[in-house]
Amino acid sequence: MQLRPRVQGRTRRLSAVPPLLGTLLLILLALAVRANWNFDLILGNAEKRYGNLGPAKGRIQAWDELIRASENLAEKDKLTSVNRFFNRQFRFSDDIRNWRQNDYWATPIEALVKGAGDCEDYSIAKYFTLRRLGVPSERLRITYVKALKYNQAHMVLTYYASPGAEPLVLDNLIGEIRPASQRKDLLPVYAFNAEGLYLPGQTGKKSDTKKLSRWQDLLKKMRAEGFDIGEG
Repeated sequence: MQLRPRVQGRTRRLSAVPPLLGTLLLILLALAVRANWNFDLILGNAEKRYGNLGPAKGRIQAWDELIRASENLAEKDKLTSVNRFFNRQFRFSDDIRNWRQNDYWATPIEALVKGAGDCEDYSIAKYFTLRRLGVPSERLRITYVKALKYNQAHMVLTYYASPGAEPLVLDNLIGEIRPASQRKDLLPVYAFNAEGLYLPGQTGKKSDTKKLSRWQDLLKKMRAEGFDIGEG
């Protein structure tokens, strides 16, 4: 957010360049600013909140390194890299044990500080990391499902290469990314992203994610931690 005034200053100086080139430069500048996360600032904010981070500092730095190493990968390889990273970084722990709450949506920093999280925390961390790596929000959906084997609610991240494509499922229960048709153990309930809320069988969005209070609380917490994430 702090970089926006510099972008505005630069856009005024683009008036002398050809319109098409100026437009391209504007797009590239906007993407560069939106994609930038200052991990020095993020670590500093985390240390102010938690004190000495201990091993958590290494986990947060590893996250930064993952992003740097994955920026130039093909999109499918980004999915694999990010899915593997968080499945290895977190140990599963439910919200009661982690946060003494029944349903708490942790930011990636909160989960990395704990080194643990539940299915929501895996999915949220994967979603925002892929968004940081340039995957459009319309290709990603945080998806609530019923895990039939366990007869309980579960959350995964789904990826759509195109609007009508079969989604791929990024899950902490199964390390391998598989097409949804191969996940007969999951029954979709609803999904959401920065674009809106989706129900099974509906091609359009049902409602605005501003009505999802936990999502809005999560965005607010991440902004306070130093992340430039827009509306997600």
